Amino acid sequence: MKHDTVLLNHEKIHLKQQLELLILPFYIWYVLEFVFRFIQHKNWHVAYINISFEKEAYLNEGGDLHYLNERRFWRFLKYL
Repeated sequence: MKHDTVLLNHEKIHLKQQLELLILPFYIWYVLEFVFRFIQHKNWHVAYINISFEKEAYLNEGGDLHYLNERRFWRFLKYL
């Protein structure tokens, strides 16, 4: 199904991000950025969708299923 392919691609983008940051720093960064975004926006959902890792994953999950083949190292920084 199309939805499953998009979801799988979204999660593969997160896996790539985690590998680039050696896993534990990814989660530390994720939580710290969420807290910052929550303070900034005062809304849980808005904070979540504005995390750089989520922005990259959502914006590239379905439009180009070959995104990971062309993705540059630490590309999530573009979405800060």
